[in-house]
Amino acid sequence: MDAQGRGRVENVDPADQWVLNPNTGEYELRLSPSAPQSPPRSSVPGPRRSTADRPDAARGRTTSPAAPGREVPPQRRRRPAADEPVPGRRGRRPEKKKSKAKKALLWTGGTMAFVMVAAAGAGYFYLKHLEGNVKTKDIGDAGASSFKKDEAFNILVLGTDKRTGEGNESYGDAGSVGHADTTILLHVAKDRTNATALSIPRDLIVDIPECTATKDDGTEVTVPAQQDVRFNRSLGESGRDPGCTMRTVEEFTGIPMDHFMMADFNAVKTLTTAVDGVKVCVENAVDDKQSKLKLPAGESTVEGEQALAFLRTRKSFGNSGDLDRIKVQQQFLGSLMRKMSSGDTLTSPTKLLKLAEAATKALTVDKAIGKVGTLKDIALELKKVPPKNITFTTVPVRDNPAETVRATVVVDEATGPQVFDMIKNDISFTEVKTQKKKEAAAVAARLKGAKADASEVRVQVLNGGAPAGSAQNQLDWLQNSAGVTKSENAGNADADVARTTLEYAPDQADQARRLADLMGLSGAAMKPGESVTNAQGLPTMTLTLGKDFKGAGVKLNAASAATPNVDKSTADKVQCAS
Repeated sequence: MDAQGRGRVENVDPADQWVLNPNTGEYELRLSPSAPQSPPRSSVPGPRRSTADRPDAARGRTTSPAAPGREVPPQRRRRPAADEPVPGRRGRRPEKKKSKAKKALLWTGGTMAFVMVAAAGAGYFYLKHLEGNVKTKDIGDAGASSFKKDEAFNILVLGTDKRTGEGNESYGDAGSVGHADTTILLHVAKDRTNATALSIPRDLIVDIPECTATKDDGTEVTVPAQQDVRFNRSLGESGRDPGCTMRTVEEFTGIPMDHFMMADFNAVKTLTTAVDGVKVCVENAVDDKQSKLKLPAGESTVEGEQALAFLRTRKSFGNSGDLDRIKVQQQFLGSLMRKMSSGDTLTSPTKLLKLAEAATKALTVDKAIGKVGTLKDIALELKKVPPKNITFTTVPVRDNPAETVRATVVVDEATGPQVFDMIKNDISFTEVKTQKKKEAAAVAARLKGAKADASEVRVQVLNGGAPAGSAQNQLDWLQNSAGVTKSENAGNADADVARTTLEYAPDQADQARRLADLMGLSGAAMKPGESVTNAQGLPTMTLTLGKDFKGAGVKLNAASAATPNVDKSTADKVQCAS
């Protein structure tokens, strides 16, 4: 049974049937008029009256028994003052805090690909109703088999150019099977301090690997690989499903994909309407005859068809190319996030539930996250990320050198791999200082002072929980790339450790600071103690690689990692399209 089958009134919006219970702080389904409350029992029976004579009964209210021979109106209960004791109670019940599960975050979109949805904790039946709105797709082993709340995760957000839905006949390509019109790789860090939304240009030249796609009737078809083709062909063409797109992204980025969310043009229109519009800003007035977008210079609020036109417009921004349209989309997404986080949205039960309806009807997801409980878990994990640490950026690209007339792009070999490695190794594009703030001044002071030359650093490397081979790989990097030639592999540690540590004697502090600088070790990772002797009988420090080890040569602290020179923005900043 869902919300429509339990207490729904004819021609009443389902969102208006949910009311806040002041005793629990939760939203609950209002009872049907056909289900009146039972009147309290009384030791003095009153005269029987028909329902027609009791208008209060028809509204489900409780009436007081009448004395013989006269009508007694129902008593009106006076609300006690805030500091007034209630008869029959020993004291005031402490005020219960509102549920933290009032917000949910879903990333979706037609040609923009993102929305933050605040879903009220409105009860099991309504959540099951929302689950019925969501469409699922079997992608086989292309994604993760389940969602894990204690791990970093990557969701591929797809917006297709398929002309489904009323009023979308003029958008996208006529007869399109649903190519990857807009694609965003959403990475959420393991510690939830940051997230990265990486836009993938539709005209990026990639290799599409062979993949197995599942048709709607359950049969499987193997789609052959293609080399040097546009990325948008990884979805829809030859029956390729989102699993094929996920494999394509993994192929050229090296970043494992866990799940996908997909929507069409209608998502933009219904979601922006549900929140009463989204603020956008343009430096110059826009009058685009092709998209029919007309906006004055400065700020405007767009929703529905106008919001979709804003996101589809190419001719009015930059050099009229897809890369400039991506920047406009990212600015729009940041504005949408701010609107979703505003008190105007979060305090409106009707708006929240209409938004939840619109978002779930717009979504197609993989079966692993198709349950409402899983979607809620993803939403609550996303909610933990501060907007100032949500970075929007784009795959670094350059013009395709194989073309005379520039129409497509290729990955920039200078910066692209670094961007992919940062995401793969869970490194933030924003300066996350949480760990530094936790360190006491005395601990942080371990990093201050003179540093020995790398050639004077003497250290033995132990594997204490890092992947197999990490000690040798790190040793190779230290000796061949970092100049730490006086280093050796000491095998496995006695026990696994969660964090990488460096133990050293007081007279080795300058060596420890140099190694900490090379590896991005925090003051907390440096452990003053005693030195040990190496194979030559000389005093040496001990570096134990823990489970947090990210790979040979990769710095451990995100704040010290060199961020590549790429265009990026964060969700808390207001920007104007130009």
